[in-house]
Amino acid sequence: MQYICFMGIIRKTKSVKVLMNEFKNSSSAISAKQLINQLSSQFNKTTIYRVLDKLEDDGVLHSFLGKEGIKWYAKCNGCSTTEHKDLHPHFQCLDCGKVDCIPTTVTLPKIPNRQIKVTQLLIQGKCESCVDSI
Repeated sequence: MQYICFMGIIRKTKSVKVLMNEFKNSSSAISAKQLINQLSSQFNKTTIYRVLDKLEDDGVLHSFLGKEGIKWYAKCNGCSTTEHKDLHPHFQCLDCGKVDCIPTTVTLPKIPNRQIKVTQLLIQGKCESCVDSI
């Protein structure tokens, strides 16, 4: 498990441990709103956002915007402090709200005179559980 690296020193703070455990125990993405609701008795929302931002900067998590502009976070795979390499789409169920990463490679088009740094692809529909319940 990777923790916040501050000036070359890995800091295993309580807030980092608690947040990383949330992602360790979940196979799907988790919204910032959900984390704040779950952890509000332990940390204020400023601390939660600060740690999430730092974990994203360190290449541990990546974020994307879901339905209604809510920010979601998921574990990175092969990313670093200098580059997020796991470009993939995310799927959000319009019935139950579940959001997860789709394990497929996305090839971005070359755009003349442009350098792409960040991209987001959100696919919305019904997840396997909601499709089966029809």
